[in-house]
Amino acid sequence: MNLEEIQAVIDSAKARGTKQLATYVRGRMPEVSDQDIDDTAEVLLEIIESVPLVLAAAAQGAKEQNLGHIVQPVLDRAARYFLHPVDLMPEMTLGLPGLLDDTYLVFRILQVLEEGPEPLVEWDLEHPISLIRSLLEDTIGQQLDAISSLAFEEVADDVRQSWGAEPLDA
Repeated sequence: MNLEEIQAVIDSAKARGTKQLATYVRGRMPEVSDQDIDDTAEVLLEIIESVPLVLAAAAQGAKEQNLGHIVQPVLDRAARYFLHPVDLMPEMTLGLPGLLDDTYLVFRILQVLEEGPEPLVEWDLEHPISLIRSLLEDTIGQQLDAISSLAFEEVADDVRQSWGAEPLDA
């Protein structure tokens, strides 16, 4: 997982301007006041900027719980999606709004991993997930939810065994 590359993607999108994020929010929430749109865009930018930190914290938490070998492939999948320039909402054409799907996927994967007996990160994942999900088109959100489920299913039995639960097919 290359956190420097993720940061470079974020910096590149920010360099193209942060106004695109407010414009996107305005398009998805036309009934909201200009101040609320600006506030929401600012929160979204903070959430996007937190991705490298959250991924690093999750990797460290997994390592401390002796789950690194199991969890890291799932985190790597989220990182690869974030780094892939052509995805459901491409940042190449959309700028910062194009990172919302990437950010949502990272947080959804972490949320699924948090279902174990001990959390990997001590972060509130529900607020960023629900905020971003409310701004995504339903079809995009559903596809991202499916991707996060698939990423976890690939290692689910190993994770459950590490947590002391029964495998799915037992």
